[in-house]
Amino acid sequence: MPSYTAPIRDMQFVLHETLKVSEQDIPGYADLDADFTAAILEEAGKLSSGVLAPLNMLGDHEGCRIENGMVRTPKGFKEAFDKIRDGGWTAIDVAEEFGGQGLPYLMHTAANEPMVSANMALNMYQGLTHGAYTAIKIHGTDEQKSRWLPKLGSCEWTGTMNLTEPHCGTDLGLMRTKAVPQEDGTYRISGQKIFISAGEHDMAENIVHLVLAKIPGGPEGIKGVSLFVVPKFLVNEDGSLGARNGVACGNLEEKMGIHGNATCVMNYDEAEGYLLGEAHKGMRAMFTMMNEARLGVGLQGWAQSEVAYQNALAYAKDRLQGRAVTGAKNPEGPADPLIVHPDIRRSLMDQKSFNEAARAFTYWGAMLIDRSHKTGDAEAEGMISLLTPIIKGFLTDKGFEMCVQAQQIFGGHGYIEEWGMSQFVRDARIAMIYEGANGVQALDLVGRKLAAQGGKPMMTLIEEIKVFCKENAEDEAFARDFLEPLKAASKDMQAAAMFFMQNGMKDPNAALAGSTDFMHLMGHVCLGWTWARMARAAQAGLDSGAGDRGFYETKLATGRYYMARQLPATKMHLARIQSGAATVMALEADAF
Repeated sequence: MPSYTAPIRDMQFVLHETLKVSEQDIPGYADLDADFTAAILEEAGKLSSGVLAPLNMLGDHEGCRIENGMVRTPKGFKEAFDKIRDGGWTAIDVAEEFGGQGLPYLMHTAANEPMVSANMALNMYQGLTHGAYTAIKIHGTDEQKSRWLPKLGSCEWTGTMNLTEPHCGTDLGLMRTKAVPQEDGTYRISGQKIFISAGEHDMAENIVHLVLAKIPGGPEGIKGVSLFVVPKFLVNEDGSLGARNGVACGNLEEKMGIHGNATCVMNYDEAEGYLLGEAHKGMRAMFTMMNEARLGVGLQGWAQSEVAYQNALAYAKDRLQGRAVTGAKNPEGPADPLIVHPDIRRSLMDQKSFNEAARAFTYWGAMLIDRSHKTGDAEAEGMISLLTPIIKGFLTDKGFEMCVQAQQIFGGHGYIEEWGMSQFVRDARIAMIYEGANGVQALDLVGRKLAAQGGKPMMTLIEEIKVFCKENAEDEAFARDFLEPLKAASKDMQAAAMFFMQNGMKDPNAALAGSTDFMHLMGHVCLGWTWARMARAAQAGLDSGAGDRGFYETKLATGRYYMARQLPATKMHLARIQSGAATVMALEADAF
């Protein structure tokens, strides 16, 4: 059975030596000293390795089942969820007025990492609830907040988001679910939604669905979509649960992975619902939930890669196969361990260098969200809006790729279920699809985010990289190993953006044909810059003489690997982008 250990030292390095969280001028960050965050992360790690990880394979094999409309989760899931809930883990950044701890969103993100690595399917029940909490907190009335948020924050009640219908996924303007207004101000919701994660289960007293629907007579297409709060059980004036609402799980999807999470077909039959936010402005409120969810999905991509890497590393050190080409490294044994072989090292370094940069990049994204929400910083809001497609799209594409690489190290055993590696691959695969498929993330990046605010966020990112390079140029070794590759990659990114500007209007296909390449190109630049910042922090740790020298030297060597072996991919992506759309669109549809 696979094992998992939370990488606390790496997490703390990002928080305190790279991001320097306690020095930030964001409300609540001054309290995040190293002892405080270590206490939280260590407890999250213990819960994850001791309680959640042992249930991961069990949940995969047993899955969920539906009995008379009630979904039963795998054995042990309810007890584990009780421990998550009772420990206050669901309410880390929930406002104190609603019963939470009021910590920054960054700490929710960091504490969430080990739980996702340990048991992604189980963690999803609370993850979706957190998104519903945020949407109601930002867009709800005072009465809605007092009614729903305390229970959602504690996960006594869980939440969902209902977008997709059988005939429409990305194109939500085609939805048919309707919301008929009633004289008492409520709405009657009717329709069917599919792919609803945690839509029905046995781990909470109530489930609060956020449902997109159209009010009859409203504008056509996406402009006529509204968002509604639709609970499984109606709630009485005194807060107690009342009658069952007209919403039910019609079926469970049989999926490639995340078997421990209930993915439901939800049927709404004149269910009572309550408008959240303004009529016909549902996408505005839903995107509050989706943008947070997309950062969480990006985390899922590399958190699965992290646990897969940990197990591949252990196997590579233990499994004896062949001899090192430079001479036996285990002369007393019949063969050397796998890890002596260069190609195995390459694979492990791919995984390690990606995981560590992805963690720091995601934490930085969470810090931008805190800055935006807590200070109203428009620049931070613009930056996280620009980076969200990369966090979601690039990190899940690469996270899945790294899970496959980890599985490959096991050889044939990686394909056998008892070793558990296939589950990491299968579970990571969904992160590339839900919360906006990665191709859509790439289109959003190129079609909307690059030009947002006249291109200001993109120009700010480029300028910040330039300033960082100038400020650190005097260190020749650092400039050679980190700054020169970063500057070259940044120039590739700027050249790609210029290509879109020059060709996008006259030939939109030329821009859109290169959108996924640009998302990956920009993703590599972002991780390259992240590695440069981590390397600067690691060098400072070495120079201080106060820390673990081996840790800092390892960090620097891992960063150099990424800059030398991964960052040059920007040139390939640029060449593809500049080739335009001619070869992509050359065939008529019937010729495929």
